[in-house]
Amino acid sequence: MHARITPLGDRALVLELARRTGEIPPLRVHAACSHLAAAGLPGVIELVPAATTLTVFYDPLALLKAGAPRGELAGWLTERVRERLAGLPADDPPAATRIVEIPVCYGGEFGPDLENVATRTRCGVDEVVALHRDADYVVLQLGFAPGFPYLHGLPDALRLPRRETPRTRVPAGSVAIANGQTCIYPTATAGGWHLLGRTPLRLFQPDREPPCLLQPGDRVKFHAITPEEFARREEGES
Repeated sequence: MHARITPLGDRALVLELARRTGEIPPLRVHAACSHLAAAGLPGVIELVPAATTLTVFYDPLALLKAGAPRGELAGWLTERVRERLAGLPADDPPAATRIVEIPVCYGGEFGPDLENVATRTRCGVDEVVALHRDADYVVLQLGFAPGFPYLHGLPDALRLPRRETPRTRVPAGSVAIANGQTCIYPTATAGGWHLLGRTPLRLFQPDREPPCLLQPGDRVKFHAITPEEFARREEGES
């Protein structure tokens, strides 16, 4: 398996498996992550998968104890990473992933951009909801804010660029689309994605283990709920 490997400071390597999303299967990075984790490389303390990259964090002292030459730690580990990646078959299946159900109340005050999205995509409102709800999604990575998932799997019919003018405040739980992906805002923050609905689930809780509800590699399924059910679920989450 080909990867461009570059140092990130003196304690990490970045493996670039593709230059942009869509060049490789959505779970390819996660398959590589599982493969390297199973290899038990000396000194590696954490593997962090993203949409097209995998970051390998390591302990320099552990590499020295494993026989890496002083001053050549990154190069020594790079060689061993390449050796392991060479053993990853092109059709290697990804590790088993969770399926997480996300309830969403679409439209109205919960999804103020739904009608505009329907107009711009030339789909009816009900069709937009059905297309978004029935798709199968994969969490490519977490970023931007704690627990903020980037979801691959949005139908091409709903592909739109970001809003020209971002909102200064997007409510927590907002489910939105932009640039061929879906996201969920874990906390209230500024944002420029198109808001289709909102979930009552809390995606990020610092006192929960793990604090993020969704993890890279998870599969996500949305299902529609009523405003009344939203209120009941939200009360149960608080």
